[in-house]
Amino acid sequence: MIKFKFCLILFLLLAQIGFGQEVSQEIRPITWQDIPNWRSISQNSFQMSSNGKWAVYAMMSVEGDGEVIVQKTDEPQTKKSFPIGSTTFPSIAFSENGRWLAFKQYPKESEKKANSKNGSKGLKEKLILLDLDNDFKQTVFENVNSFSFNGKNSTHLGINLGNGVANGDAKGSDFLLVHLNSDKKQNIGNVLEFAFNKTGDYLAYSIDAANQSGNGAYLLQLVTGKTEILDSDTATYKSINWTEKGEAFALLKLVKDKSFKQDHGKLLAIKNLSDPQLTIYDPKKDSINFPKDYTISPNRKPMWSEDLTRLFFGIHPLVPEKKQNKIATQQTLRNVNKDSLERVNLEKIKSDSTIKSLADLQKAIAKIDSTKPKASPEKKDKTKPDMTIWHWQDSRLQSRQQVLENQDKNYSLWSMYDTRTGKHTTLQDSSMRELTIMTKEKFGLGVDFQEYELDINLDGQNYRDIYSVNLQTGERKLLFKKFYLPSFSSFPRISTDGDKLLYAKDGHFYVYNLETGIEKNLTENINTSFVNLEDDHNVEKPMINPLGWSSDSKFVLLRDGWDVWQVPVGDKGKPINLTQNGRSEKIRYQMRFTLDPEEKGIDLSKPIFIRKYGEFSKKSGISKISPGKSGLIPGAKSLIWEDANINRLSKAKNAEVYYLSKEKFNEPTEIYITDADLTDPKKITQNAPDAPKFKWSSGVRLVDYISDKGDTLQAALFLPAGFVEGKKYPTIVYYYEKLSQTLHNYSTPGFSGTGWNPNVYTSNGYAVLIPDIVYKLDDPGMSAVWCVLPAVKEAIKTGIIDEKNMGLHGHSWGGYQTSFLITQTDMFKAAAAGAPLTNMISMYDLIYWNSGGGNMSIFEASQGRFRGAPWENWDAYQRNSPVYHVKNVNTPLLLLHNDKDGAVDFTQGIEYYNALRRLKKPVIMVQYKGENHGLSKLENRKDYSVRMMEFFDHHLKGEEAANWISSGVSKLKLDEHLETRLFDTNN
Repeated sequence: MIKFKFCLILFLLLAQIGFGQEVSQEIRPITWQDIPNWRSISQNSFQMSSNGKWAVYAMMSVEGDGEVIVQKTDEPQTKKSFPIGSTTFPSIAFSENGRWLAFKQYPKESEKKANSKNGSKGLKEKLILLDLDNDFKQTVFENVNSFSFNGKNSTHLGINLGNGVANGDAKGSDFLLVHLNSDKKQNIGNVLEFAFNKTGDYLAYSIDAANQSGNGAYLLQLVTGKTEILDSDTATYKSINWTEKGEAFALLKLVKDKSFKQDHGKLLAIKNLSDPQLTIYDPKKDSINFPKDYTISPNRKPMWSEDLTRLFFGIHPLVPEKKQNKIATQQTLRNVNKDSLERVNLEKIKSDSTIKSLADLQKAIAKIDSTKPKASPEKKDKTKPDMTIWHWQDSRLQSRQQVLENQDKNYSLWSMYDTRTGKHTTLQDSSMRELTIMTKEKFGLGVDFQEYELDINLDGQNYRDIYSVNLQTGERKLLFKKFYLPSFSSFPRISTDGDKLLYAKDGHFYVYNLETGIEKNLTENINTSFVNLEDDHNVEKPMINPLGWSSDSKFVLLRDGWDVWQVPVGDKGKPINLTQNGRSEKIRYQMRFTLDPEEKGIDLSKPIFIRKYGEFSKKSGISKISPGKSGLIPGAKSLIWEDANINRLSKAKNAEVYYLSKEKFNEPTEIYITDADLTDPKKITQNAPDAPKFKWSSGVRLVDYISDKGDTLQAALFLPAGFVEGKKYPTIVYYYEKLSQTLHNYSTPGFSGTGWNPNVYTSNGYAVLIPDIVYKLDDPGMSAVWCVLPAVKEAIKTGIIDEKNMGLHGHSWGGYQTSFLITQTDMFKAAAAGAPLTNMISMYDLIYWNSGGGNMSIFEASQGRFRGAPWENWDAYQRNSPVYHVKNVNTPLLLLHNDKDGAVDFTQGIEYYNALRRLKKPVIMVQYKGENHGLSKLENRKDYSVRMMEFFDHHLKGEEAANWISSGVSKLKLDEHLETRLFDTNN
């Protein structure tokens, strides 16, 4: 008994100690070493089943394995998780009836690391199939490439297997057709492509076997199991493309032709699926209408017209195999010459009377061999120079041509084949390089800018010639000559009935009827402007992006920056302000939530849901506009309006179940289930499950201020974790043009490509200030001075910011603002500039290597905001170039610039670094070899994130400087230095 009491007391004591330890475990700041294990919902992985009963999402870690979480939408406690391995882009899909869920299971992170020496070869992916009606019953499929359910029927699952076994020249692989209800499995070998139609009644697939034996196009009727061999030949069958309704499909047949570099293409089209009707168009047999020296291109999928009378496909020029022909010719000539020479030498020996013995014969043969003519230098193999010719009349820079080389090689022209007449029509040529097949296939929209391409690349002002193409006759008509595009919002938008265009010019929206040729100004009599007055680039009258066409093509929905307008395109009716209170209450109705991904235009017979945003309150929410007898009824009903970021609304395909997302700066993004009125949303996700272990920002503040040029602006102020009123905190000022709208945006802790993560900094005791910058032409750098410094001064008045310990950070254009600001003020104790522009004059003439284009168009019509070139506006370029004011810099600078930066040339960082170094200014430049504009390799992102915080911790918190900050690291000691700083999921 005494022993029992003793054990009981000991147990209770230990329990109390354990409990006490658990309770007393204090939450702490997030460290960079915590982030490899950080788990959060993978972006856009959340899905809801079509019946609205089930939800699924992936919970992934930064540098580890993740899981798929499945639960009922009305019973979150039914949650169940399944391991998914390590991936950045999880692949998950519901069957349309909501019973089945399939997802790929990837190799674990540990397996990838162990296998990294051979490039992760040999690692295979699995497919997990769950029966949601039978307690998550699992079926596992090994070695899976891709998968798909059979549409609406949801009776079959198609799986493309990667067997990894070489099978001659076969391009196909095993395909597994799973009968979901019976669990029977059918294996079809050598499948190259497969595609179910929309209803899920049919499976079209192509075979590509060794030696092309049995290659062909096949159609399987899933209910009966009957397979039709549509066509079979020694050819490649690819690019299967079903119609939207799923009642017909088309594909290509490609036959090897040794005379040309490309395969000879044929078009296959199938309709009347119960008794398949096959149409084959062979351009070789069409010497009248098909252009000579062309063939059907494999680079564009063929498609049926909606009425199943015409087929649209791509064609491209044939390129002869000249090299092979040349080699064969040269070999023939060599053989002929060799035979002729041998005959001549034989006759010489026969007629030589001095030959009396075998020795004499050998001497004669040796003499002939020694007198053989030597190959002339011209006959030897030649090595071509590796070079490029840059010509001043090139419409595109050679660097741009190199970037677009594959695209240019794969370029194809749209063509049409009419199955009723058997006639082929080429719909475009080199004088009209772009063509869009419009809805209903009545017209095509053609675009060409070749005449203006050189000037577009020089000054950035965009022009196009725009055509209509009649898709019955192929007739082309020029609609607009030198059409100006200040932004994409002005570009013609096709109506849902396929015969009208909505576009903008001279600050107004117009509609053009392609049938009648009549143009109408839609906005001239509306008492508002649809010009984007806040666009401060050097372009004329850029427009605000429209919401789009109504489904009956009778209306367009336009935005004036505040409200949404319903504007009739015909002669009846008047424009109506649907939202009404936007301008008066400074609410911006920004976008419409698309609830039906298959919609054709905006259905005005149904409610529409609009995202709204408070320009000065930073609130966001959703309003609903209800339908009336003709169009929508004025007046937007507010459904949700909060101090949060509401940025997603969606609906189950076949049920009135809705979900929305909500987040705050210090609260991770969560999904809420609700109804059509968004009443009482219920949270069903648990994002960032480890978040309670760490300190988070105490909240957000808005700082209102006036720029030095009189602009009314705002700054977002993020409070540090554990904020105490009256105490001042070290502060990082971050910016990139206008960002105060991010006040309620959540940033998942992670290693970004720029080293920046505001939630990690606030967790570690920093305040973060993000001010707005608006721009004046010819002064992009000074604009930052005029906007940022007043914001900082106003924020200091809150008593939150320690004015003696402020740092600056920005990347790219924000890096430019940073490198410029420290030449104009000593307010900041430290600065970190990532990939900054530093000399606007030298940068103007450099190349944006990622696109291959020149920077001049960016400087004159885009982000640079200069009027003209440096030689036309020298003072402005020099005034706004950090390098020309480098003598004023007193702020310690951490400069990041990578040698393969394809946006801001590496020389910009070198130029600024060397200028500062020449003046013995405190500057450190870090360069990650082979990296582009931002850091992509995880090890580099980890390293720079830590370094940047160490830099700010030293200068703004007074922490001891790391040796790389205080004295640098020599090349000989760099490897050892880097080795000591490694960390991963194991430490």
